[in-house]
Amino acid sequence: MREFIQDFKKLVKLRLTLLVVFSASICFLIGEHYEGSIHWVNWIKLIIGGFLVTSAANGFNEIIEKDLDKLMTRTADRPLPSEKMTTGQALVLSLIMGIAGTYLLGSLNLLTGVLSVFSIFLYAFVYTPMKRKSPIAVFVGAIPGALPPLIGYVASHGQIDTIALVLFGIQFMWQFPHFWAIAWVLDDDYKKAGFRLLPTTRRDRTSAIVTLASTVILIPVSLLPTFFGFGGYLIAIVSLIMGLIFTYQAFMLAKNLDVKSARKLMFGSFIYLPVVQLVLLFNLT
Repeated sequence: MREFIQDFKKLVKLRLTLLVVFSASICFLIGEHYEGSIHWVNWIKLIIGGFLVTSAANGFNEIIEKDLDKLMTRTADRPLPSEKMTTGQALVLSLIMGIAGTYLLGSLNLLTGVLSVFSIFLYAFVYTPMKRKSPIAVFVGAIPGALPPLIGYVASHGQIDTIALVLFGIQFMWQFPHFWAIAWVLDDDYKKAGFRLLPTTRRDRTSAIVTLASTVILIPVSLLPTFFGFGGYLIAIVSLIMGLIFTYQAFMLAKNLDVKSARKLMFGSFIYLPVVQLVLLFNLT
């Protein structure tokens, strides 16, 4: 049982899945703020459903990339390439999780269920095969990557409005420095599988400058909650400070062009998003 749990954690990419669920759950609470009360049962449904849907998408991703994962050091010990789990077992698990998760999210409202199916499809069956073809894959992957806050908000509010689009926009723009920092750090390993994720497909100055530009664009996007009047001044100040720190980290990557700077930017991305979302939750108007 212990080995199965370890394999399951790797199949569903547990840390990534938990970050996705966190983002969706915070944005659900933002939606509940405007509904006037918190429906905790629905919040739990969102968390469980979001976990299952995200886990399913990751499972399908690993099934499709099983042979490629064997080529990379960081993924060779995943359950499928290491043959600790069969493709059939992973497929059954992913299907069960996808159906159960979609059912739970769909029980909140139809739009949430539709968005969850769209997220699985786009991530597993569009973004995944594109990773070996073109850096455009990052733009495609940024869409399902930014859907969790939209899904969380819609699960509460039932419709896509300005707030939903702003929450989506912030996470969408955050995806680029996040993805490209990871791609820079793991470029040598990615090349073994033929993944082309950096803007120019290489660790060069142009890739670093494009990454820097994405952090600069993120700053005004992160100020939209205050601009549209649903976020207070505190979130604007925090977003500006976090954005400037994030931009500085990207500037150091453009200056040094090294893995050490990219790793700092990567860890900076892990801190940026939860801080901004949490502060926004507690600074709603």
